Amino acid sequence: MVSGLDPSGGAGIQADIQAITSLGCHPMPVLSCLTVQDTRNVYNATATDPEIIRQQLECLAADAPIHAIKTGALGSADVVDVLVDFLAEHPGIPLITDPVIKAAGGGDLADEALIARMKERLFPHAEIITPNGIELALLGGDKDAARAAHNLLEAGCQSVLATGGHGKGEEIINTLYSHDQEPLYFCIERIGGEYHGTGCTLAASIAAGRASGLSARASIAQAQNYVLRAIRHALKVGNGQPVPDRGIPWES
Repeated sequence: MVSGLDPSGGAGIQADIQAITSLGCHPMPVLSCLTVQDTRNVYNATATDPEIIRQQLECLAADAPIHAIKTGALGSADVVDVLVDFLAEHPGIPLITDPVIKAAGGGDLADEALIARMKERLFPHAEIITPNGIELALLGGDKDAARAAHNLLEAGCQSVLATGGHGKGEEIINTLYSHDQEPLYFCIERIGGEYHGTGCTLAASIAAGRASGLSARASIAQAQNYVLRAIRHALKVGNGQPVPDRGIPWES
């Protein structure tokens, strides 16, 4: 996975590592940015040197098989270019992209250049992108989720999993939009309010499913059940949002 560091341990690359490990896969973390962050918000961020990321990816690929890639906060548009170059040299690896733009508290994790580069270059390589409601409206240019997802598909996305954690109602409904088929709805129980790192956990869990050989749909279903279990045992780490407990033993 290629993602940022959340020093609170609630989101970002630590969430990825914990989720992927719990689901029986071996994570190979590549750090794309450092953040100043707690369970309430993001206050600052700085991107990793893209050349270091390039070298890390090439080094890993030369040493071990890569069965799936998950991306989170990427730090800069230049990091996107490095990823796209790597994917072009290693086609066929499922890519699950969580298009992180803002923290739940409103802090920015992507500038306009990074957003544009993700849309233009990274999204067409992704098997699934997993925007929340706020990200979907911004990326798709429409407050209506279906129209926003359609716009992203028309722009080159293979499929869009619109996550429903920011919504209301007794269930969280995540909707998978793809070309030439009706939307698919994945429903799980809504527990309490919002949690720190659920988007990272969901996308990383989908990547773990794909790396294990599950289909995209089966990976989403497994990931949702894993996230629900982690939320049920959420930890009160700081003064902000609770953190899903990704250390709970997973049984499929």
